[in-house]
Amino acid sequence: MAITSTVSSFGQNPISYPQTKKGETVDVYFDTKVNDPYRWLEDDRSAETATWVKAENEVTYGYLNQIPYRDAIKNRMEKLWNYEKIGAPSKEGKYTYYSKNNGLQNQSVVYRKDAAGKEEVFLDPNTFSKDGTTSLGGLDFSKDGSKVAYAISEGGSDWRKVIIMDALSKKIIEDTLIDVKFSGLSWRGNEGFYYSSYEKPKGSELSAKTDQHKLYFHKLGTSQKEDKVIFGADQKRRYVGGYVTEDDNYLVITAATSTYGNELYIKDLKKPNSAIVTIVDNFNSDNNIIDSEGTKLFIQTDLNAPNKRIVTVDLNNPKPANWKDFIAETENVLSPSTGGGYIFANYMKDAVSVVKQYDYNGKMLREIKLPGLGTAGGFGGKKKDKTLYYSFTNYITPGTIYSFEPKAGKSTVYQQPKVDFKSAEYESKQVFYTSKDGTKVPMMITHKKGVKLDGKNPTILYAYGGFNVSLTPSFSIANAVWMENGGVYAVPNLRGGGEYGKKWHDAGTKMQKQNVFDDFIAAAEYLIAQKYTSSDFLAIRGGSNGGLLVGATMTQRPELMKVALPAVGVMDMLRYHTFTAGAGWAYDYGTAQDNKEMFEYLKGYSPVHNVKKGTKYPATMVTTGDHDDRVVPAHSFKFAAELQEKQAGTNPVLIRIDVKAGHGAGKSVAATIQENVDIQAFTLYNMGVKSLPEVK
Repeated sequence: MAITSTVSSFGQNPISYPQTKKGETVDVYFDTKVNDPYRWLEDDRSAETATWVKAENEVTYGYLNQIPYRDAIKNRMEKLWNYEKIGAPSKEGKYTYYSKNNGLQNQSVVYRKDAAGKEEVFLDPNTFSKDGTTSLGGLDFSKDGSKVAYAISEGGSDWRKVIIMDALSKKIIEDTLIDVKFSGLSWRGNEGFYYSSYEKPKGSELSAKTDQHKLYFHKLGTSQKEDKVIFGADQKRRYVGGYVTEDDNYLVITAATSTYGNELYIKDLKKPNSAIVTIVDNFNSDNNIIDSEGTKLFIQTDLNAPNKRIVTVDLNNPKPANWKDFIAETENVLSPSTGGGYIFANYMKDAVSVVKQYDYNGKMLREIKLPGLGTAGGFGGKKKDKTLYYSFTNYITPGTIYSFEPKAGKSTVYQQPKVDFKSAEYESKQVFYTSKDGTKVPMMITHKKGVKLDGKNPTILYAYGGFNVSLTPSFSIANAVWMENGGVYAVPNLRGGGEYGKKWHDAGTKMQKQNVFDDFIAAAEYLIAQKYTSSDFLAIRGGSNGGLLVGATMTQRPELMKVALPAVGVMDMLRYHTFTAGAGWAYDYGTAQDNKEMFEYLKGYSPVHNVKKGTKYPATMVTTGDHDDRVVPAHSFKFAAELQEKQAGTNPVLIRIDVKAGHGAGKSVAATIQENVDIQAFTLYNMGVKSLPEVK
């Protein structure tokens, strides 16, 4: 592969990028010709692409290896990361199960205790592969705890294998199920379990389109070939899920064509050969059955309630016209859970948790006193559980697990991590800033106390802005290291997210996607105006849809930031829907095939199509994984190639490609630490930071 010499950076030798071959591919959309010179990089199975990946990584790691304090960041991050992490326990049959990581284990281990408190390893994902790249992707026990099915992911792929064990003896009892994707596992008694998958696509399983999801039932003692299709054979749906209610009486089926809006069905398992009953027959709302009592169903919905509500209805006449409010919609977004014979309404108030406890008559019993302002999650369990668990965290408080007695409403610390981080020396505050069109947007800003507002603080501005996803406060070791080194960490809650319900989400979709970028730009301008930072010390970061956010923002306002860190981003907005499950994202994005107006709008911000020759782009490190079958790496490959070809000035443009890694889930601790180390070292180095402050 030919090498071309281009830019130099911060007293370094000029960087020699691989010369990326350009092809002649041209697509025509509504009489408009669009060149796609790097189409060949979409072929993730070609030797040519593999050679390009290897050459790019050699350049990237050659650059990173020169950064003088890269090892110091790694040492500190490993030291901070090295503490015991224990998950909330769950009672299954006669054992209590929980996950534990002794500190730097690549994957957390599942342990169990018997009634006498004797502990043993139940499942150790670190033994699944030598290099730590095979992870546990799901675990579900039969109702009596005697059987278990667990899913594994290899190399970070969304495709799973499912292994079935006798939970008591820990012996594998059946052949492994293969080619399972975007699936839960839900047992029906001890007979078998429901799972979802697609037909294996023709072409590359990591990039070929998958769009007909089916719900299957696997009966124990039979082969996977005999698994019966329960739903999806006759109805083409992109996402189908199925789960059994806790009383084992009903199968609930959800079906969707996009990432928002689903049909809702139910099947009575008490009656052999009962028909599947339709509850919701369209995709205009999100709906989910959270519990049942006899024939009474409890449904979480945003139908006529953009911030969500819980309704009840009788199974014998379950259409929406008969729904009755159980917990009515409020001004805050609702995420409910059930456990211990109660329903917990977890609300987001300006992206911070407020939790209220209800009985099954709809009476509000109490607001649960949380340890502070932050994110509370959990409060789930079986109806008979006398103790439930929840976690609490914020940007300066490591995730702590509390046990909760629902009858008395009493919380007790169950597991508090011992992290070598002095939380009391840091502060986190929420501000509201004004976006381009006058919309008020909240942002959390976290840093060491006493930070000087002189415009010289290295700052990471991180956001997502899409798919109804809410960014709520949570602690991260990587961010703790960043702040120890004098950094500011800022997270705005952009439109497109779910922080203020459906209206907030919709305001950042399709022809209003620019609102999301404007909100992000306004956040950067606020931080600069308030002297937290300046353009010379600002980095923007985001992953997946947030990678698109970074790509669009840096191509629209390249002078605004010093460093851009797009991770696993959706960068080619004209072709995203042609890969794997990408077509399911059309609710948020629209597609270039919809109409001329939508095509032109997408082309107007698509990062791959808006890199201009002769523009000085910020120092950029694109990150992706070669096994990412959610947002295929071709997006990142093409964007990096465009930037390397067209970059003016001296800022480096690198792409860091994790090998045998996917979209992020299940990534080993070692790989996660190294990625964060490289991102922080690259960022500080390109801000001109020559040495790190001493951590006392």
